[in-house]
Amino acid sequence: MTAVGTAAPQLRRKAAFIDRDGVINVERGFLHRVEEFVFLPGAVDSLRWLQAAGYLLVVITNQSGIARGLYTEADYLRLTAYMQQRLLSAGVQLSAVEYCPHLADAQLPEFRLDCDCRKPRPGMLRRAAVALGVDLPASMLVGDRATDIQAGRSAGVGRCWLVRSGMPLSQADIELADGVFEDLAACVRHLSA
Repeated sequence: MTAVGTAAPQLRRKAAFIDRDGVINVERGFLHRVEEFVFLPGAVDSLRWLQAAGYLLVVITNQSGIARGLYTEADYLRLTAYMQQRLLSAGVQLSAVEYCPHLADAQLPEFRLDCDCRKPRPGMLRRAAVALGVDLPASMLVGDRATDIQAGRSAGVGRCWLVRSGMPLSQADIELADGVFEDLAACVRHLSA
């Protein structure tokens, strides 16, 4: 029952927060060129499965290369549009792509900021959750670094998993996660079992 004069509560949806580099695409270190963007095997099918399972798909990515002056925000946005278009043509609709271009000691003054969005801080996740009406405890996160898991935990995401992208994982990193998988496809197979 809804009280007179109050709005009905919004339906809260679950989201899959997915790190970009090393989880969706091949990790290249400061990737910003369309011609260097390569999806990891099984990543597109995994995103399609998550979408079909009712998850909103939200990419969360630190992009300190912008603050370092290694590439421009326009370069990043061009690559993001390319990724979104490739996914869309494969039947995958991203609900949001959140990025953090900041560094506290950035080379470029306009990006010199000790922000709340740079992982391991939870700002990107919280911003997307508010905008999309996400139920964080019912949601999941997949990343390839401890900072991804820390951001998910700080935001209140229900399940947080790591994948092995070649980034070193300490025992403490592994213990922080709800599980560790070889890649996004293996994580999704675990969910669908």
